[in-house]
Amino acid sequence: MNPLLSRLQPYPFERLRQLFAGVTPNPSFHPISLGIGEPRHPTPQFLKDRLCEAVQSPDGGLANYPATGGTPELKTACATWLQRRYGLALDPATQILPVNGSREALFALAQVVVNPRAFAAGEEPVVVCPNPFYQIYEGAAYLAGAQPWFAPSDPARNFAVDWASVPDEVWRRTQLLYTCSPGNPTGAVMPLQEWEMLFELSDRHGFVIASDECYSEIYFRDEPPLGGLEAAARLGRHDFRNLIALTSLSKRSNVPGLRSGFVAGDANLIKPFLLYRTYHGSAMSTTVQAASAAAWLDEAHVVDNRAQYRAKFAEVTPILAEVMDVALPDAGFYLWAKVPERFGGQDHAGSPMRDTVFARELLAQYNVTVLPGSYLAREAQGHNPGANRVRMALVAETAECAEAARRIARFIQAS
Repeated sequence: MNPLLSRLQPYPFERLRQLFAGVTPNPSFHPISLGIGEPRHPTPQFLKDRLCEAVQSPDGGLANYPATGGTPELKTACATWLQRRYGLALDPATQILPVNGSREALFALAQVVVNPRAFAAGEEPVVVCPNPFYQIYEGAAYLAGAQPWFAPSDPARNFAVDWASVPDEVWRRTQLLYTCSPGNPTGAVMPLQEWEMLFELSDRHGFVIASDECYSEIYFRDEPPLGGLEAAARLGRHDFRNLIALTSLSKRSNVPGLRSGFVAGDANLIKPFLLYRTYHGSAMSTTVQAASAAAWLDEAHVVDNRAQYRAKFAEVTPILAEVMDVALPDAGFYLWAKVPERFGGQDHAGSPMRDTVFARELLAQYNVTVLPGSYLAREAQGHNPGANRVRMALVAETAECAEAARRIARFIQAS
């Protein structure tokens, strides 16, 4: 077996299953899950229709192997969306590549970028990640033969990453940097000044930036979140050197089961990534590509989806803000809430971990599932930045989310 597999930690939802072992939820309440970030708004009918139309075409889209590089129809649709959304003109042939969801591509990109033999024996390359973070970053780093390094975050700035505190010795060995804006789980959006700092560091040390932007279309401010490619263009980096942006239809269009997204950016990175994917067997079905092209070309369903989330957060956030330290995020569909101090609990080292106690008791008493924040972060620089917080995914319908919020409020008030 690959010895690097032993470095992988249990996924957050496996840890949640273990935490809830032996818990009997209160049967007086129907179960409500705010745990997993799986969109549950209805899939737009026109997307289902387009998928069926593609299957019913003369060959059904199933008689030939799909090209790994994607159909011209889909790549042109992706380029059209980038132009409409960010004002960018990318070459569909060399700067855009369809992928089977951003999660798959986030992992695969590290296997292409990381060179585990770049340094002397005993010195591993580094992949820098935010903390808290999406666990795929960590797993991708380990299996590529690199060491993940978790950058500090500042709770006073909505857990914005403190890139300036990363030591030069870490940057020297860094080959890949993952950013996530809007962030999971915090919903924070990176400003232009932050991108400028990262681009300067990338130029100095030669590392690649992977910009995870799968939550970019769910936002609550008047101005949409700044994207990595957009930031590069504003700063005159029109070749997008050492930059790849990754996005997905899962959250934008409520089709997580479609497994469809794309990457875009530096043509000198897209080319080897395509080569890797050709061998990896990552071609997207042409039926899925046909539906995906229709999704990227339509904006009306995205506007409606965003309005539903805005209405939901407007109702739920004030309920929870009366009993918890929580606020409307910049973007995304998560609330990143601080657990009141009266919920006790410690980890194996004796550090306070109120989040796990809170999640377990909330399920037992009110049949509501939330995800402990410590499961979304790692112990680094002496502490776990997710400890004593919980992530709530407001993915269900508004009435159900509001009911969950009222139960949480009662739970806190009674504790």
